[in-house]
Amino acid sequence: MKHLFFTGVCMMACLHLYSQEKMEGRWSLQQCIQYAIKHNHEVRLQQYTLNDYKAERTRAIGSFLPAINGSVNGQYNFGRAVDPETNIYTNVSTFHNGYSLSASIPLFDGLMRFHELKMAKANLLKGKHGVSVQKDAVALKVIRSFMDVQYYQGMVEMAERKREESESLLRQTLVMLEVGTKGEADVAQMRATVAADDYEVTRQQHLLSKAILTLKEQMNFPIADSLALCETEDWNAAPVMETAEQIYEQAQTYHPQILQAEQAFQAAKYSFRAAKGAFSPTISLGAGVSTSYYKNLDSPNALTFGEQWKNNAGQYLFATLSIPLFNRLNTLMNVRKQRNNLRRAKESLDYQHTELQRLITEAVFEQQNSWKETEKMQLKMESDSIASLLTIRKWEEGLASPIDVQTATVILLQSRAQLLQCRLTYSYNTHLLNYYKGVPLWTE
Repeated sequence: MKHLFFTGVCMMACLHLYSQEKMEGRWSLQQCIQYAIKHNHEVRLQQYTLNDYKAERTRAIGSFLPAINGSVNGQYNFGRAVDPETNIYTNVSTFHNGYSLSASIPLFDGLMRFHELKMAKANLLKGKHGVSVQKDAVALKVIRSFMDVQYYQGMVEMAERKREESESLLRQTLVMLEVGTKGEADVAQMRATVAADDYEVTRQQHLLSKAILTLKEQMNFPIADSLALCETEDWNAAPVMETAEQIYEQAQTYHPQILQAEQAFQAAKYSFRAAKGAFSPTISLGAGVSTSYYKNLDSPNALTFGEQWKNNAGQYLFATLSIPLFNRLNTLMNVRKQRNNLRRAKESLDYQHTELQRLITEAVFEQQNSWKETEKMQLKMESDSIASLLTIRKWEEGLASPIDVQTATVILLQSRAQLLQCRLTYSYNTHLLNYYKGVPLWTE
């Protein structure tokens, strides 16, 4: 009887001790999150996108460097051709070999390169924040799945404990049957209760297996490998009373989704400016050197290659002014397209601000409400524990039926399960709200 009296207290103590254990081979929440972020496919894809943005920034920087070109050509002429030595037509066979090296750099292009570089830098920051957003999304999924596993682990423990209590009552009933204080109907009812409890243990074990499988999928963890979890939650941490407005004012300065949307807006703005720059004339400056070698195949008296290389060498400078007049409306359509992209980016930024404020308000409400539910359910579980104890005492004295005992113990089991669910819900809501406050979901 003493054992039954402390059923509720022992269950909570058992869960607390389980949360404090650091057993070898068990995975903590942080370890699960880190593993998931490292092996998640969506995170890897986002990192590849970030690498594309890095390459685009490098290309934008390289556009400010001069373009250097070198060329070599060789030509055999048969029949009528121009003699490069006399500049008159001849019918003899000749060989001509030319070499050139030139460099050019645009001096003005309507600031297109400047805006493209700004756009590339904004896209790079957007890509970095995109990786953070994807990692946070994976972390939140893992936390939710981790809490589900914790819930079903607790349910298995509770169901096994209730089965042990029912088996103890069955043994006690058999003894009371021998002394004549209980009848066969009481024994049959207790056997039915033990069978029902055994079924419940099997069902909760199945649900636990499914929850672990879901967690493995979220982590991209090998399905065939075992995954044992440990928990280090502080069930007694009360919520910090902060208003949603206070949290939102701070969150909009560091939340990765807001930062990603802001950089997308900046990139669209620079892309629009670069598109308008295509209407401007472009000015470029260049310089080069060239030389050539010529030989009349019918004449053995041609100058040597070295002599011609020196004699035919020359240098030159050039400047180019290009004025766009008409390109079949391509530039105009591109400007309109980039203007629409800019408007979409601004609309997306406004939406992210509104959505963040809504999510923070909801998170604050959910955390405070789950804390209140936890406190109320704790009181209910304690009352149900006392009621179950008193019902068992009445049954021992012949004042209650086995059905009354079963009803009281089932109600107690439901209260324990609801209390565990409330605590895990509060824990998840606390993680979520701390995330909006700027607390990282995981440590590198």
